[in-house]
Formats: sequence, structure tokens, C-alpha cells
Amino acid sequence: MQWFGPPNMTPATLSAELDVRAGGSFRISFTRDDGEYFEAGGIYREVVPNERLVFTWAWHSTPERESLVTITLKPDNAGTLMVFRHAQFFDEAARDNHQRGWTSFFDKLDAFVV
Repeated sequence: MQWFGPPNMTPATLSAELDVRAGGSFRISFTRDDGEYFEAGGIYREVVPNERLVFTWAWHSTPERESLVTITLKPDNAGTLMVFRHAQFFDEAARDNHQRGWTSFFDKLDAFVV
């Protein structure tokens, strides 16, 4: 929760409920500075500690547009290489919007771990 969310998010509004196990669910919500509320959730399909997470992803406003996220972690010199893949988008606009969103999240993660 220290790095997740877009740069224009009101930090105190970030909420996360996670049951990190195969078949478990998650729900993440936040409010942007302009007052717009966002909520996403999904189901963990695969959980391999320190190696791999696979989970579904859908915004509460469009639950029928479920996509799939795969995160793989690998040792890399003195650190860890994260390979992130988000697939099965409803359309190209959804893909492009998610790419922008995840990129801003990962910029915050990069600043957090450095």
C-alpha cells in the first residue's frame, strides 16, 4: 500500500483486502484527487511464494471485462527481476489504459525500492 495507486490518488483513500492463496480473492479501492472512486478485484489462480502470481482483474464498473495478470519474480544479481504480463483485454482502449495505469504504479514502486 506504500506504492500502489496512480500519482493523482488521495493516499488516505487506498484500501486493500487480500486473501493471497489459489482461489482467494482481492479487492482494491481508491479515490483520485478529483473525487472519482475506483475499485478493482479478482481471484488468485496461482500463488507460488517468491516466484509467481496469477490473478484475474476486473474493475467494479465493468465486471464483465475480466482480464488476467501474471507476475513472475526471478533472482537477478543482487536483486529481483519482475516480469509483468496483463492479458485478455476487452479491447485496445482497455489495454492502453491499463498500460498507462500500471506504468505509473511501477514508477512509484521503483522509487519506493531504490
